[in-house]
Amino acid sequence: MDLSISAAELKLSDYEYTLPYEKIAKFPLENRDDSKLLHYKDGNIEHLRFKNLAELIPSGSLMVFNNTKVIPARLLFQRASGAKIEIFLLKPIAPTTVINEVMINTDSVSWECMIGNLKKWKADEILSGEVLYQGNRIQLNASLIDRENRVVKFTWKEAIPFVSIVEASGEVPLPPYLNRKPTDEDRPRYQTVYSKQEGAVAAPTAGLHFTDEILDRLRKNGVDEDFLTLHVGAGTFQPIKSENIAEHNMHSEQVVVSKSILEKIARQTDKIIPVGTTSMRSLESLYWFGVQLTIGNPQEFLIPKLYPYQDFESLPSRQESFGRILDYMKDNGLEEITGSTEIFIMPGYTFRVCDGLVTNFHQPGSTLILLVAAFVGEKWKNIYQEALEREYRFLSYGDSSLLWGK
Repeated sequence: MDLSISAAELKLSDYEYTLPYEKIAKFPLENRDDSKLLHYKDGNIEHLRFKNLAELIPSGSLMVFNNTKVIPARLLFQRASGAKIEIFLLKPIAPTTVINEVMINTDSVSWECMIGNLKKWKADEILSGEVLYQGNRIQLNASLIDRENRVVKFTWKEAIPFVSIVEASGEVPLPPYLNRKPTDEDRPRYQTVYSKQEGAVAAPTAGLHFTDEILDRLRKNGVDEDFLTLHVGAGTFQPIKSENIAEHNMHSEQVVVSKSILEKIARQTDKIIPVGTTSMRSLESLYWFGVQLTIGNPQEFLIPKLYPYQDFESLPSRQESFGRILDYMKDNGLEEITGSTEIFIMPGYTFRVCDGLVTNFHQPGSTLILLVAAFVGEKWKNIYQEALEREYRFLSYGDSSLLWGK
């Protein structure tokens, strides 16, 4: 692919920084909105509290939230020999790849998984475990139907949706860098107050700071809101291993968007502010789906990682692109669209939808640091250095920032 930026010139070492282990927030604060808030605008940084957020968002803005809900994706089984097999759900394979549909299936599902102790799981061996659901004991069976691709089939006899099975038996899939076992407190706290659509295996952590009171204050200040769903996958923690950033194998995540939010974006003339990198990736991906529809006839909503970096002759406006998606939905009688995105937002990317961003502080050399650097430019280094010097708490349970684009 002929790229309009020289992605090969982007070096991983330029997006590293030193993150002391003690700066990583191991547990959530007692109150969600007690977190610090770094506000970056026009090259200036100020240090506030998340409670101040509503006063910083201009009236007339549209804030977009990711309403995915984290599932307890870590399932433990024990072999007759006593060996434990840990199965971590990654993405559904059957009876459908649509996460929202798989979660309500009531007899069997197949998932691609990460499997601990895989070597001890013998061919044709069925693992069984008991799930306590509403006072009843239910047997959950796991069969390894594709060892090479780590596909596991789960079966159970009672007519109970898979999401209920998982909720009753699984562990909260805390990020690996927390390096601790989940507690009872993590069940509600590693979840946004507006979470709704089950299927994520990692939280959209920028949303963890919001309370019902802050959401209400934003509404009273004339800020509009809407929701989309991006089911955050474990790939969000996958480190970049190649010095040449463009060679990174970008993970794919599933996006579900309603017609109502697309209509809202198509007519929005004031600022659009996603809450979290997942919402930002979804919004920017939708713009590029509109481009695909404008210049061709795509078979599905799928944005390859480097699609935006092609040398396009001309590109539609935000309103035109989202209008094209709405035309497509009308022609096909759709009220929502489901697709997937591998979009890789890195320095050199031109933002087509988003004006601001609410986000936490991310790992060194990660795809999320690259996204932040693409959005604010070289000032990302000053932002992170100040956050470290001011004792901000980093990563999933850490403090927050409100950033405005360069």
